[in-house]
Amino acid sequence: MSDEFSRRQFAGLAGLSALGLTAPALAAESAANPVAAASFPDGFVWGTATSSYQVEGAVNEDGRGKSIWDTFSHTPGKIEDGSNGDRANEHYHRYKGDVQLIKDLGAKAYRFSIAWPRIFPDGTGAANPKGLDFYNRLVDELLANGITPYATLYHWDLPQALQDRVGGWRSSDTSKAFGDYAGYVAERLTDRVRNIFTVNEVGRFLYFGYGLGIDAPGLTLPDAEVNQARHHVALGHGLAVQAIRARGRPGTRVGFAENITACVPAINTPENIRATEMATREFNSGFLGVVHEGKYTEGFLQYARAAAPRFTAEELKIISQPIDFVGLNIYAPQYYIVATDRAPGWRPLPMPASFPHMNSEWLRIAPEVIYWAPRIAAKIWNIKDIYISENGTSGEDRIHPDGQIYDLDRIMFLRNYLTQLQRAIAEGAPVRGYFLWSLMDNFEWIFGYGKRFGLYRVDFETQARIPKLSAAFYRDVIARNAIGV
Repeated sequence: MSDEFSRRQFAGLAGLSALGLTAPALAAESAANPVAAASFPDGFVWGTATSSYQVEGAVNEDGRGKSIWDTFSHTPGKIEDGSNGDRANEHYHRYKGDVQLIKDLGAKAYRFSIAWPRIFPDGTGAANPKGLDFYNRLVDELLANGITPYATLYHWDLPQALQDRVGGWRSSDTSKAFGDYAGYVAERLTDRVRNIFTVNEVGRFLYFGYGLGIDAPGLTLPDAEVNQARHHVALGHGLAVQAIRARGRPGTRVGFAENITACVPAINTPENIRATEMATREFNSGFLGVVHEGKYTEGFLQYARAAAPRFTAEELKIISQPIDFVGLNIYAPQYYIVATDRAPGWRPLPMPASFPHMNSEWLRIAPEVIYWAPRIAAKIWNIKDIYISENGTSGEDRIHPDGQIYDLDRIMFLRNYLTQLQRAIAEGAPVRGYFLWSLMDNFEWIFGYGKRFGLYRVDFETQARIPKLSAAFYRDVIARNAIGV
């Protein structure tokens, strides 16, 4: 995600009035004109996603330990609206109703995260069986409703005890603890959960939390310590893969979800496309690259110089354990790239202030990013199975006098991004599924409850869930396995 933090609201886009068709009307249009529907492959996985701290609430129930986000969100001035995740969506108690929301969409997959502090309140040591009980109930409810669970082991809620004792990801002790946690969960859930993401968005939580101080735990460390902490996350991922292979059921599939530093060619010439591939590899060397290549690129090490992470050959071997899939969280491009005759052969262009964006100012409207990012990643690292593990947008989501939420901006965004995704798949990109962020409005980290990404609007006082028009749009896409163009 971008490090832009303007609070200016999205005001509107030319042409939005053309998006006023209802989902039934769209279906009728496509039935009358088959060319208007761009189909996805048979068996394509359609899902939605949430994360534990953003929706669960119940932070002091059934033996859950404190996480770094509990501490951070209760620190004055850290969250834009002064809120926290203590209550959130009360998903911990309302999960059965929320599963019905997924079922009503027709989605067949749900990506959720497991709260490490619920399983190991102190990060290590004695496990808390009551914490695992919740995820057992959730998984059983999903399966009973024909929904495949995709579990994420780490979506940023590190046990505070590990942060206090060893400095969190600043220490390889946390990497080892993460491996132990992963093995414990795999042994107990993989009879029903066949797909596991180890970590989510290293590129966001590590740099924002340990370098910029914007996210939990709120540290501003020198580059050398930030790079070392990122290395420890990569090591933790590798140790988790080993533990899942050793203790999970045979056939369990494992990967990770990363907000790839997405680069797009400014002009689609062969030279610029090649330059964009080179830039993508270098910008992602700190996690995506080292996991797939078993090494840091020379460009990364030369740029970092004395701030480069310290590592051993054995650690690189652990980090680069074979995985089964890669999740890419794709929202907006970080860079537009052009080729240059000067080393390193590529150059990122400055982003004009007038570039259009959604309700969140960092979320630039660039549907082509979901075409290029999976294609380039698959080519660079020979990835065979990719999931778009997050994509979506915040919106104004105002309730109109008739009680409806006409989020035409979100429908515009999804229609255009899904059209580009279908184009990428038709041209050979190995994308196997798509998880829309998010199932429902939730605690949106530093923005609190002020940014709404959900298909369902949540009244955080009454906890009522109200479907937005985009829910009907997504239901129609799933039912037809196609996007109208």
